[in-house]
Order: sequence, then structure tokens, then C-alpha cells
Amino acid sequence: MDPTIASSVPATTGPVHFLNIEYVFYLLYQLVAGGQGGGAAPNLNGLVSVVTALWVVVTVLAYIVSLGFLALLVYSTIRMHQIKDEDAMRFTTVSDSHHAEQVTEHHRWNHVRELIESSQENDWRQAIVEADIILDDMLTRLGYPGASVGEKLRAVDPAKFHTLQEAWDAHKVRNELAHQGSAYPFTDHIAYRTILQYENVFREHGEI
Repeated sequence: MDPTIASSVPATTGPVHFLNIEYVFYLLYQLVAGGQGGGAAPNLNGLVSVVTALWVVVTVLAYIVSLGFLALLVYSTIRMHQIKDEDAMRFTTVSDSHHAEQVTEHHRWNHVRELIESSQENDWRQAIVEADIILDDMLTRLGYPGASVGEKLRAVDPAKFHTLQEAWDAHKVRNELAHQGSAYPFTDHIAYRTILQYENVFREHGEI
């Protein structure tokens, strides 16, 4: 062996650090040098040392990679459960109180439909009055301010209320019935048209 090379390689009499890359290359050099010298024993010993060193390195790296994947798996599992819980809260069905309100509104609207299907003019009038009350309640829930339906409709943003004109037209019929009473020329055509306008408004906003 060249004295310069021999002086630069680590000593083999002390403790062996298999994770030392320089030591691994030194063992490879020993293996090649042993083969060139023709000695079988040095060559075999060098091969065993190199394999042992590489095995230790591979084993340690495998443990590190496995721990990394295990940590990633644990994090992914925890995060998946968190997302499921968040989605369950976000996309859950309507709350009990809101469900109760919807049931009530459907019941009230069914009553309006029963009145408008009647053959009696007084029932048609009552149907429009009841529908206007539902409209008033809906506007309040939507957050529009005002003491009356008219004031609330004036506060509506038309861009967010596509059936605003129908709401106005239906409400005007209700006011005419209230102010003129039996003097108002009320027909079944006006009654059905007005109820249809209320229905369009309620459907736009999910009331029925």
C-alpha cells in the first residue's frame, strides 16, 4: 500500500463507526487492494466488512424512512378525522329549530292552498291575507328592516331578490283587499294569479 494513502485512511484498531462514509470507502479500497495483492483472506475479510457496513447504513436509513412514513400516516389519519368532523358540522341537515320552522311554513302554505282551491270568495281573500303574513315573516327572517311589508320590500336589494316585483304586485292586491273590502273587483283570476306570485317568491327563498 502507498504510505501516503495508508497515512490518510482511518485506523482499524479503534472502534468502527459504520455510518462513517469515509470508512466505508476505505473498506472498499481494502477490498480492491486485497484482491490486487492476490491474498484470498484479506479480500474475504474486506468483503465481509463492506457488506456489514453497508447493511448497517441501509438498516438505519430504512428505520428513518419508516418512522417518517409512520408519522405521515398518523398525521393523515388524524387530519382525515378532523376534516370529517368539520364536514359533518358544515353539511349537516338543518337544525331542529330551522326544521321546525320549515314544517310550520309548509303547513301554513298548505292551508293557503286549501283556501285558494275553495269555491268561496271569502276563502280566496283569506288565502291572500295568510300568504302576505308568510311574506312578512320571511322578510323579517331575511333581515330586512321595517314595520310593514312595504317598508321591508323597499329595503330589499333587487340583485338578491329576483321576484321582488312579484312580491310587490301580490302585496298591492292584499292592500287593495284590506282597504276597499267588498268594493274591490275581486275575481278568481286575480286570486289565483296573486297566490302564484306569492308562491314564486317563497320558492326563490326556500320557504316552500
